[in-house]
Amino acid sequence: MTLKVCVGSSCHLKGSYAVIEELKKVIAEYGLEKQVNLQASFCLGHCSAGVTVKADDEYIEGLSEQNTRDIFVEKILPRVR
Repeated sequence: MTLKVCVGSSCHLKGSYAVIEELKKVIAEYGLEKQVNLQASFCLGHCSAGVTVKADDEYIEGLSEQNTRDIFVEKILPRVR
């Protein structure tokens, strides 16, 4: 699976780099470094929705440093295992 985290202006201001760091931690915690390709991406076009991640073809919106782990476990982990 490829996860593209928006680092465009709006998402950058809303904490996209903190989201990337949290995703790195969670991916390592679950030992998914070989199954999940984490990338930064310029604008994904969902600027008003908060930090956006594109998980393969699905957009996941509204991520923050505080909710990234929960969203990963709920929406991404089942698709990788």
